[in-house]
Amino acid sequence: MTKQFSGSPEEQADLRRADSLAREIFSDVANKWALLIIEALGDRTLRFSEVRSEVEGISHKMLTQNLRMLERNGLVERTVYPTVPPKVEYTLTEPGQGLRKTVDVMCEWTHRNIGHIEAARSGFDGG
Repeated sequence: MTKQFSGSPEEQADLRRADSLAREIFSDVANKWALLIIEALGDRTLRFSEVRSEVEGISHKMLTQNLRMLERNGLVERTVYPTVPPKVEYTLTEPGQGLRKTVDVMCEWTHRNIGHIEAARSGFDGG
């Protein structure tokens, strides 16, 4: 990710920090649960139990951890309503929607290239 840049030492340090942050964020969101949660939310606002129903196989703990991570990175907004019991809703932020569009492009790429990928894997695996 690091690009060659001939700016001042301060500008180079800023680029290194941005590069490091980009790697950290990518590491956070590049897991199957985070991507499935982003897809599940889509353009909707969902409660915790609704997100869990949409993301097949995710445990309560993994959903909680991933929603917190997505919220920490500014990709998901959590709204708590002062009711008994508390009502909590999740929605994608604008950056979260942007990431969702990027994920959609990656999925489209996979669909376009699935035949090639499967043939390459078959040849590599000796099948």
